[in-house]
Amino acid sequence: MTDEPELELLRRADPVPAGDPRWRDRPLDARAELGLRRLLAAEAASEGAAASVPRRTARRLGGLVTGLAAVAAAVVAVLVLVLTGTGTPAVAAPAALRPLAGSREVPLADVAGAAREAAARGGGTGTRRGSHVMMWSMGMESGPGARPPVTLPEEHLTRWNADGGGTELVVATDPRQPGKPVISDSGGAPHTVADGEVLHRTAYPPGTLPPYGRSGTEPPDSARELRGYLSQVYGCACADAPALLDALTSLLHDWTPGLSGTAAVDELLAAAPGLRPAGAVTDRLGRPGQAYVHDAEGLRRMIVLDPADGRVLGIEETFTRDQPEYRVRAGDVMSYQAWMD
Repeated sequence: MTDEPELELLRRADPVPAGDPRWRDRPLDARAELGLRRLLAAEAASEGAAASVPRRTARRLGGLVTGLAAVAAAVVAVLVLVLTGTGTPAVAAPAALRPLAGSREVPLADVAGAAREAAARGGGTGTRRGSHVMMWSMGMESGPGARPPVTLPEEHLTRWNADGGGTELVVATDPRQPGKPVISDSGGAPHTVADGEVLHRTAYPPGTLPPYGRSGTEPPDSARELRGYLSQVYGCACADAPALLDALTSLLHDWTPGLSGTAAVDELLAAAPGLRPAGAVTDRLGRPGQAYVHDAEGLRRMIVLDPADGRVLGIEETFTRDQPEYRVRAGDVMSYQAWMD
């Protein structure tokens, strides 16, 4: 044992280095949000049992939590994955998407133009609150005896009604391997569950509104106003492609844009510095799209768009350099999110 203060030991260990892309300052992703909601719900249940007065706000579904509480929750969620020992079988990280060699690289401006034309023709549904997304995310361990990373596949379906009520459903599943067991971290340490197991189901009563400073205003349909909306609601200056992609990921978990909203998203992407076309690609759900990539901070971010109407099909983050302490290699996928409708 050592007499050195524990806080100083923790600082020297530096478990969350500032320069590591996994811990960069950005909004919580959907998995971190879900974990935070469950923590808040558990706290509310505990307090309710003691005081018999339920805390309504702790059960509300909302988006991102800003400020120190959000940072602390994100760190807790990450450290649970990194530090918890498990008996779960190791699962290799899925391979990154590869654009088709020699395929035509469609400029983002062309996709944005096609999206705006689709909006002008009309049809389709308007912007609605909620989303349907398939997510693959990586759980990692560090230190001596660390196991290889595991991939955690989940399908999230969130719907809101005009009266302010809604539902949230999370299912453990991997459409690439139907019927096969998958890895889940529901309830704590990663473990094997049956394909299709319901991990989380919540019904929200009429009048429930997203708390924690989230605006209830529908995202605007112009690129200029949408940029301001991302700044106001998600705290994103969006001066570079990584920040913009992070903010759009959060937006697309909260809302499913209509044709005009999709055009606004694509116009912002077309103006993002360093986001370049990479060619045709088939996403993880088997859909054809156009890929656009950005490399920075040891990560390659790829956004996949439907070239016909500009709809966002998916966003992938892939390591571009080895991270030996987490047994991660360049080319491993940190996260992939595919929007389904």
